[in-house]
Amino acid sequence: MAADETAAVSLHEDQADYDGQTAALPGAQPTSPDVDGSDLQHGLSVLRAGVRTLSTSPGVYRMLDRRGDPIYVGKARNLRRRVVNYTQLERLPNRLRRMVAETKALEIVVTNSEVEALLLESNLIKRFQPRYNVLLRDDKSFPYILLTAGEHDFAQITKHRGAHKRKGDYFGPFASAKSVNRTVTALEKAFLLRSCSDSVFENRNRPCLLYQIKRCSAPCVGKIDKAGYEALVADAKAFLFGESRAVQEDLASSMQDAAENLQYERAAKLRDRLRALSAIQAHQDVNLQGEIDDADIIAAFDGGGQICVQVFFYRAGRNYGNRAYFPRHDRKQAIADVLGSFIGQFYADKPVPRQILVSHDPDEADLLTEALSHKAERKVRLSRPQRGPKRDVVANAVRNAREALERRQAESSTQRKLLEGVAEAFGLPAAPERIEVYDNSHIQGSNAVGAMVVAGPDGFLKNSYRKFNIQREDSAGDDYAMMREVFGRRFSRALKEDPDRDQGQWPDLVLIDGGKGQLSSVRETLAELGIDDVPLVAIAKGPDRNAGREQFFLPEQAPFQMAERDPVLFYLQRLRDEVHRFAIGTHRAKRSAAIRKSPLDDVPGIGPRRKKALLLHFGSARSVSRASVADLLTVDGISETVAQKIYDHFHQE
Repeated sequence: MAADETAAVSLHEDQADYDGQTAALPGAQPTSPDVDGSDLQHGLSVLRAGVRTLSTSPGVYRMLDRRGDPIYVGKARNLRRRVVNYTQLERLPNRLRRMVAETKALEIVVTNSEVEALLLESNLIKRFQPRYNVLLRDDKSFPYILLTAGEHDFAQITKHRGAHKRKGDYFGPFASAKSVNRTVTALEKAFLLRSCSDSVFENRNRPCLLYQIKRCSAPCVGKIDKAGYEALVADAKAFLFGESRAVQEDLASSMQDAAENLQYERAAKLRDRLRALSAIQAHQDVNLQGEIDDADIIAAFDGGGQICVQVFFYRAGRNYGNRAYFPRHDRKQAIADVLGSFIGQFYADKPVPRQILVSHDPDEADLLTEALSHKAERKVRLSRPQRGPKRDVVANAVRNAREALERRQAESSTQRKLLEGVAEAFGLPAAPERIEVYDNSHIQGSNAVGAMVVAGPDGFLKNSYRKFNIQREDSAGDDYAMMREVFGRRFSRALKEDPDRDQGQWPDLVLIDGGKGQLSSVRETLAELGIDDVPLVAIAKGPDRNAGREQFFLPEQAPFQMAERDPVLFYLQRLRDEVHRFAIGTHRAKRSAAIRKSPLDDVPGIGPRRKKALLLHFGSARSVSRASVADLLTVDGISETVAQKIYDHFHQE
């Protein structure tokens, strides 16, 4: 959400020696034990040089480290006044002193208003994930229900994720795929709308199973006409927009009329539809129709310096589920500060509801409300209810936040004990903060992939998972060579991007799915890169390949086994099973893509339209490859030049 007129200023290291003053700056304070004095003085010089040229306009500032990566993004009503605060070390906590010491450059964007600055700040934090900001860890999009319009004579109801590019009405968000799938199934039963794709619809010549189990009206084979289907679509829209009572009353009245006219089969169908509608409403945890129409409930709970934020979604008076978040923040930050940052980032890429109810007043609530209204292009109300049903709903959200945090803390305690057990088992100096697990997957060398999963004190870190498409033909099918390629690429990049190992991206332990041979291949690869201090362990199933008989291989040690019921062994099995799952899933996706790929995809100048025309005309890609130039010219959209290209492509010597 950039401003109409922006000005960018970049103050890098060569500008820091302004007037030759890089040491003994006035006002410098004693450093904390973990902050290097020279780095702190250098960071101060960068900021002070920046302050001299800053305007008093609103805008956004970014502090960059020596690699040019943002370590903090902030917004200000008055840029000069805000940035000068970071030069007053006596007022800064140790955390911010460390941030100043790491600052090697300052980038500024001037905006037209503070609202624009707030929106830009939220977008930049979401994009760059600076480590000194409060960070929303949100790696999943929310599912919606889509009721299409304008694409086909008979509208489709389906689950949808991602950008809202298709025409139609979107209902949501739902907190989970499970809740949206359950609702779609109930809506199919209630309104008999089709969920199949257009291509499946066009190729039906008899009703599918959904018609037999009374979840579709089978418009594909004419079991219902267009007018009748549109009436079902209108009822579904009315229900989803909150007019459920009117829809249910109409169905009940129609059922009564059918029964009185002895149309028992029709009455039974209407009864089943009424039951489906009741099932949808029975799944709502709290019925707030009339009190909350279109709102998000955002509640926070602070337990021992860790904050959980619980978000509930209400649409058309119905509860669409909830999700817990654990934003990364400084343990001393207040709930108001964390909640304000959370809300700004949360709605950076999501639709904003008309009403947001909060458990605590966030920092700069008025500015936040104005920014959200600007983004939504309509008035948004952000309030903290003090009484009545709305207050009860917020209190329920706070209770859920507290329980979610307690569960997470209990799980973290158990996880920490397991990691300490791993350290003891493998002779590590401390419990590992980052464990990387590697595996390969292929079928006789085809579609070969390597996979890496990452785990730590917070469980599996799915944002850090990586896949490696095996590029060398002589590696595919050779497990040792594949491991060498994967580790060569992974750690060559690590040496380039994080040579000082201060970004938390280097593993404290590497687990390799395999035995002594895989371990030796990995050791040789790392030795060639000059890396000899990364702990390596290979895990292999025993002779009978039963879980519980795993053997562990460490460099220059005899292999050993753990007790069959050791909790640490169970944990290591989970790590191995997760990398198996990820590797096999990645391989299957690659194999499916290869199966779907047509030889025509490699012909220059052939796009989707020409490809479709060729396949419809000749029936298969093989027939296209055998066609003469004259035959190719008979296809619509194929010129003489294109026909010659196709012919030459398939007849190269």
